[in-house]
Formats: sequence, structure tokens, C-alpha cells
Amino acid sequence: MLKVFQGASRCLSTYASWFVIGVALWSLLMPATFGWVQQEGRASVILGIIMLTMGCTLTLDDFKVLISRPIDICIGAVAQYSIMPLVAWALTRVFGLNPYLATGIILVGCCPGGVSSNIMSFLCKGDVAFSVGMTTVSTLLAPFVTPLLVLWLAGTEVDVDAVGMFKNILMITLMPVIVGFLFNQYLGKNKHFKEIQSIMPGISVIGLCLIVGGVIFTVHPQLVRDGLSIVGITMAVVFCHNTIGYALGYLVAHLFRFNTAKSRTLSIEVGMQNAGMATVLANNFFATPAAIALNPLSALSVVPCALSCAYHSISGTILAGIFNRFGKSSSPKTE
Repeated sequence: MLKVFQGASRCLSTYASWFVIGVALWSLLMPATFGWVQQEGRASVILGIIMLTMGCTLTLDDFKVLISRPIDICIGAVAQYSIMPLVAWALTRVFGLNPYLATGIILVGCCPGGVSSNIMSFLCKGDVAFSVGMTTVSTLLAPFVTPLLVLWLAGTEVDVDAVGMFKNILMITLMPVIVGFLFNQYLGKNKHFKEIQSIMPGISVIGLCLIVGGVIFTVHPQLVRDGLSIVGITMAVVFCHNTIGYALGYLVAHLFRFNTAKSRTLSIEVGMQNAGMATVLANNFFATPAAIALNPLSALSVVPCALSCAYHSISGTILAGIFNRFGKSSSPKTE
């Protein structure tokens, strides 16, 4: 039975993007299927489980990278939390987005790097240790940096509860990551724990699919009413945001004379965001039932987050393939 679960987990993680897209399409046709996800903070619990699985992959060696390569990590963190938020804000002006769609894309830009970025770095022969270090640091900084950036960039358009967001991020991201790390630290050699670890990638994908399905349930009335116009312009913004992030991330690496492996990793880390976290935050703070009752358009804040969930994984896979096709990666260095 374990081998069945392990095989299913490998399949889910390998084709994660397509499973997310499939669930999104299913939820458009049968939105009530995922209505339960939006009840009683269940989406927050699901995200907590996803972050717990991330924590269970961390070891002391991953944290040693932060000590041995502080300049690399610092450059990466600054690039992450400056490029993506500012590009998101600029795109909301260029495309003339309404305040709720604008808040959604800004929220994506202000979130930490996505867990799947580590997989993409591995696929393109990047510097995986650097990738894990960047994801870890950006996640640890998220409770402090994300609310402040959202308040700064979106606070003039919508009400931003920065303190509440800080507490929420702390509970649904940082704490589960710490607990997962402690589990791995003290149970990492346990046979049964290793068996559980082997199916965690699949659990993460299922969790992400559920979050996306729940989001589609929330915004379904607006999508039915406005249809392709909202999806089209939002997808264009998500595409530009993600692509510019990849390009500027690689440019920063080039300016600091990173080798090829680190350059690829920085590009992927900057461009790929934890859109699942953005989705949950949008649900918890901007698209709450009370907010939707006052203004149904507030539900639109989750649309850029949901589209980013699927698109970032697809584009990351494509970019990894492009990196592999056009030029060989030099061996990762630790300077």
C-alpha cells in the first residue's frame, strides 16, 4: 500500500501544474465541490499542512548554508522582496486594474518564494542549496516583510490589517515550518517518518489543488458575470509579473557575477512566488464573507493569486527546460 501512495505522490508532484489546472477547470464547472474548503478557516489549515511538509524537508545543513553564504542569501532576499512587489505595483498602474485585482497581484508579489522553486532549481541544474536557503529565509521573513509591503503598496486602495496579517502568516506559515523542521531533526532517521516523508510532495500538491478549488468557488459568481474579460486581463498581468521577475532575477545575478548555476536559481527564486499563501491571505483579509457582502467585487482579490498558483508552476517547468536546452550549468559554488 505504501508503494501505491509513493507512486501517487511522484505522479502528483511531477504533473503538479496539470493537476492544479484540472481542479480549476472542474471547480468552474462544479464549484460546489470545493465549497467546504472555504468554511471555518479550512484553507488556512490546508496551507499550514503544506508548510509543515516544507519544514519536514529542512535539515541543519540547510541552515548552515545561511551562515556559510550570507552575502548570496542577502542579495537573493533583497531581490525577492524588492523586484516582485514593485513590479506588481507598476503593472497594476500600467493595466489600470481595479483596487481588488490590484491588491491580489500585489499580494502575490509580496509573498516569499514558492516551495516548488527548489524543484525547478534541481531540474535546471541550478544551485539547489542556494535555492533552499533563499526559500527558507524569505519564508522566515514573511511575517514581518509581507504585511508591511502590502500596507505600503496597496494600503491607499484598500484597508490592510497589517497586524492581523502578521499574526496569520506567523501561524499558517512560520510555525508549521518550524514544527516540521523539529520533526525532521529528531525523527529524521525513524523508518516510519521517512515513509511519511516520501508521500509529502503529493500531499502538498493535493493541498494546493484544494486551495485553488476553494478560491474558484468564492469568485465563481464574478467569473460567470464578467467571464473572459477578468480572466484575460488578470492572466496578462500574471504572465508579465512572473516573466519580468525571472528576467530581473537573472539580471541581478549577472550584475553580481554569480556563476550560471546560481544565476538560474536566483532567476527562478525571484520569479516564483508562494501563490498558495497569497491565496489564503486574500481569502482571510480581502475576500471575507463580510467584505463580499459589502462589495461583491472584493472577491476578485483572490483571482490573481489563484491564476498564479497554476501559472508559476507551468512557467517554472518551461524555464527549467529552456535553461537545460540552451547552455550547460557550471558547477554550483559556495563562495
